[in-house]
Amino acid sequence: MSPDTPPRAASREAALRGPGGQLRLRAEEAASPLPPLLVQAEQLAGAVLLGDHGRRRSGMGDDFWQYRPVQPGDSRRMIDHRRSARGDQQFVREREWQIAQTVHFWTDRGASMRFASSDHLPTKADRARLLALATAILMVRGGERVGLTGGLLPPRRGNIQILRMAESWTKDDDTPYAPPEHRALIPHARALCISDFLGPMQELETALAKSADRGVRGVLLQVLDPSEEAFPFAGRTRFESVTGELAHETLKARGLRDRYLDRLAERRDALDHLCRETGWQLGLHHTEQSAQAGLLWLHGALGRRAGHAT
Repeated sequence: MSPDTPPRAASREAALRGPGGQLRLRAEEAASPLPPLLVQAEQLAGAVLLGDHGRRRSGMGDDFWQYRPVQPGDSRRMIDHRRSARGDQQFVREREWQIAQTVHFWTDRGASMRFASSDHLPTKADRARLLALATAILMVRGGERVGLTGGLLPPRRGNIQILRMAESWTKDDDTPYAPPEHRALIPHARALCISDFLGPMQELETALAKSADRGVRGVLLQVLDPSEEAFPFAGRTRFESVTGELAHETLKARGLRDRYLDRLAERRDALDHLCRETGWQLGLHHTEQSAQAGLLWLHGALGRRAGHAT
């Protein structure tokens, strides 16, 4: 310990050297991305002007919705006498029909999602987590239940659930492409899956088929780095996976461009066909685009019936 080290700092250093201190240090490191993610997601959700989400209408429920003038066929018991006493017209107090729904979330935590072609761009994983968490915040504000696929975090309402989801999304997977999780889906719920969807298609096809069997409909949002869409490489180039397991070096990168773009178009067509077959929607988001635009599309897509949009 340096002679200039304050006693409080010295005691903390000594504590961190012990077994319990090492655990605390690892916990602090694991949780360090959590506050920025929550703050960004809250700010992003707050910037979105919420319109009608398809759940507010007159019907059975506990929450007040609106007053309306008495209409032919209304019983006298429906009249709100306190509101009607303010004028010459009689009013009925309507309640909101509560049809809170369930939304399951899955974000790809595989190594391929940790790619960014520039320091000025977020990684695909960071953008996926931000969009997923902001969408979950909007769903909770709309009175809906949110949770993760797989059963580890069953759908619930409230800010505590948002905190749990954010904590879960701070963890990465070392596999190149994490398979989508389809267990523990509530029948007739909705789902949001965010990935680059550049990995094996078989597991995704299985996940959506099983979801469709349960009446679950949802949205696939493909998140790509702009370089993955444009392939701006020429001359001598070394391509390497995020984990370093795969590498390919070429002297004529431009010669690979057409074949790469054809393969990318084939993958997009396969995703489109899969969504049409299972009643899901397909969206595309690039990391250089604003997160707000992506969130607005997601919020609208989750409120629409099954279809296709990009």
